[in-house]
Amino acid sequence: MRTLNDYFITVRLTDISSAGDAYVAIPDGGRVIKIHTVQEAAITGADAAISFRTKQGGSTIMTGSGITVPNVGDAAGDIRTVSPTGVNLVSEGDFIKVTTDGASTGACPLNCTFVIRR
Repeated sequence: MRTLNDYFITVRLTDISSAGDAYVAIPDGGRVIKIHTVQEAAITGADAAISFRTKQGGSTIMTGSGITVPNVGDAAGDIRTVSPTGVNLVSEGDFIKVTTDGASTGACPLNCTFVIRR
């Protein structure tokens, strides 16, 4: 159930098959309570591991936030959802960093939506 205290921000990883990061700025403080992802293509070769970090958490990944995009049986439009349980606090002016290990092959953009509760 959504409350008036929830807001949403989105960031796009250009290609989960190429190791790299994407950042999104935080407009208001709170706690990341849910992360939704949707992929725009299928991947091959290996699974892609996606991780999420906050500026406050530094190099520590948000607890319970890892997402694996499988290279078998995946398709454009597949949605994955996780609910981080720790290292998920954000402040106004911070960022969230999304990282892919780039282990898969085949170009595949991934859109990530964060639900942040004030």
